[in-house]
Amino acid sequence: MRAIEQRTRREACHWPALGWAGVMLVAICWPLNWTLPGFRTSYLFFPLWLGYILVVDALVQTQTGSSIWMRSRRDFVLLFLISAPVWWLFELINLRTENWEYLGPELFDPLQLPLSTISFTVVAPAVFETAELIGNFGLMDRFASGPRLPSTHAVFAGLFVVGLAMLSAMLAWPTLFYPFAWIALVFILEPINRWTGRPYFLKELREGDWRTVISLSVGALVCGFFWEMWNYYSFPKWIYHIPGLGFWRIFEMPLLGYGGYIPFALELYALKNFIWPNGPRLQN
Repeated sequence: MRAIEQRTRREACHWPALGWAGVMLVAICWPLNWTLPGFRTSYLFFPLWLGYILVVDALVQTQTGSSIWMRSRRDFVLLFLISAPVWWLFELINLRTENWEYLGPELFDPLQLPLSTISFTVVAPAVFETAELIGNFGLMDRFASGPRLPSTHAVFAGLFVVGLAMLSAMLAWPTLFYPFAWIALVFILEPINRWTGRPYFLKELREGDWRTVISLSVGALVCGFFWEMWNYYSFPKWIYHIPGLGFWRIFEMPLLGYGGYIPFALELYALKNFIWPNGPRLQN
């Protein structure tokens, strides 16, 4: 047992080769994405974010001797594959809310669809890797015993009805209820996941364990900062149209808009559990 513990500590302190590959990708793609002429982001977005993901995975390895990549290469790759259809769902919702638009994608037709899809593959891995990194900080232990939330059939039935009402209101009156795009799916999917025997994070809140929720929330905020920062000098890029909140911008995103990353992370996790219940889970 002691030999295993010593080996784990040595592995945790060793910076892995994939981590160096990630550092190189970020170091090369970041300046190129901000300085090259033309529509460089169409091709540099994926390798830049792949670099970020590899760096964060390496940081988790140095913390714990484990990571999503180390636990299962297959799961690591599949996480990219499920990410694209999940983000396309939000792109479909945005057709109704019109909260963001892309500048310049028409310049690389007919490759717009495949290049966009490739870019969308990094969303889930980036958030989940960062959430696992956050979750392994010692500070997170204080959230292991927090307020307990009720977890009865009536509560989940109520959440489901509220989620459907939110989704309906958003689709009917998007100018007023567009924020529901980032929370309605949580209210709908958590009950479905519970009723169908899939994992659901509200089960942990029933026990007073808030670590997964906090890790996902902070992880998404960290990713959000990098998304918005790297987007600022990119091309093509996205800009926002957020009624009533379009002030105090940090990069292109209004300050209060960053709050949407918190429920988005929970939606992302609920969607992952719904689509891929046996997929990788966060390890605190």
